Amino acid sequence: MPDRSLRGMSIGAKSMESDEGVDFAPRFQAYYDCPNGHTIILPFAEDAARQGEVPTEWECRCGAIALLRDSEQPDSKPVKPPRTHWDMLLERRSEEELQELLDERLELLKSGKIRRG
Repeated sequence: MPDRSLRGMSIGAKSMESDEGVDFAPRFQAYYDCPNGHTIILPFAEDAARQGEVPTEWECRCGAIALLRDSEQPDSKPVKPPRTHWDMLLERRSEEELQELLDERLELLKSGKIRRG
């Protein structure tokens, strides 16, 4: 068994190819500014910039949204107000029906037919 083991280099961990003769795509650095004062620098291919594929927003390490320097602010989407329990209840019943149910439950509670909690 020991004579079958591979020695010298781990398989798949390192490449045996060199970078000689390889032409890398031209790159540029995009600067993103976070509202908390952080600056993010990311390399992108120049083709991405020409085709408009560089994102205008990037999530910062602090969790805030950083914006691409010297770009237009993205249009903010209209935000729907969150639905409350009361809103969902009013979708199912009218206020008159709710008042009747409340009166019935209070009457049962006062008569002792149901217990609190």
